[in-house]
Amino acid sequence: MDTLETLKQFGSEITIADAIILLPGLTILGVWLLKTSFGKTALVDSVPRRNNMPVYLPFVPLLLWFGIVSLAITITSNLLPDLPDWQGAFLDNAYLCTGAIIAMAIIIFLAKAHFVRRLKGFGLNVKTIHKDFFAAILNLLSAWPIVVLMIVLTTFIGQLIRGQEFKMQQHEELELITAYSQLPVRVLIIITTIAVVPVFEELLFRGLFQTMIRSFILKPWLSIVISSGLFALAHYQPTHWPALFALSACMGYAYEKSGSLFRPIFIHSLFNATSIIAALYQ
Repeated sequence: MDTLETLKQFGSEITIADAIILLPGLTILGVWLLKTSFGKTALVDSVPRRNNMPVYLPFVPLLLWFGIVSLAITITSNLLPDLPDWQGAFLDNAYLCTGAIIAMAIIIFLAKAHFVRRLKGFGLNVKTIHKDFFAAILNLLSAWPIVVLMIVLTTFIGQLIRGQEFKMQQHEELELITAYSQLPVRVLIIITTIAVVPVFEELLFRGLFQTMIRSFILKPWLSIVISSGLFALAHYQPTHWPALFALSACMGYAYEKSGSLFRPIFIHSLFNATSIIAALYQ
């Protein structure tokens, strides 16, 4: 397939419904770009979160989470090799969920110990939840066109390199929820992807990594870029990295702008919820 044919195919796949869905986000994004001189003045009033974290601190909960989940999955696969696939998927998600909850507790403990103003300084102030939820909707709408653009570009470049057979692989959790109709698996996946993993990843990548990076670099946009790169690389599917980086940059900006971790948590949860609904609907 040549470049012209690929462009024609993508053009034919864009429907009026797609355009209508993206229009609000494009409008919000356009207004933001104009008001902030294309982002240059967007974070001029953002102040670093005061803390005394050592450089290695964010890696502690990450490695503990990875070790707990990997060990549990390895033990189960050795002890129960003939477990039905859907039960294996259920246990894997149970380990993922449990490990994330344990890691979250560790992060909360570390935040209390290393942040000035403790959890409020970390960005967890329950008084801002209602405001953060509605702001998160607008933030996600504005990020959606960029995320879609990254997906389209990744597919476009993939098809130019590998040919028409190239397809972006679906996220593992979305594959599982569509592959298994058993209610326990689906409920656990929904809980894990909407309520648990977004909280864990935002506490870790925004709360710890982004804060630690900014403490040394001082430039807020650069800390967002680096932490977003780490966030994307933490997901094992390379074709997802551009879209994940774009989404992560939106969540990083929301954290720096508001000082609240609830805002990127809501963005992350809403994005995952939308993805699950779309996967089940299809």
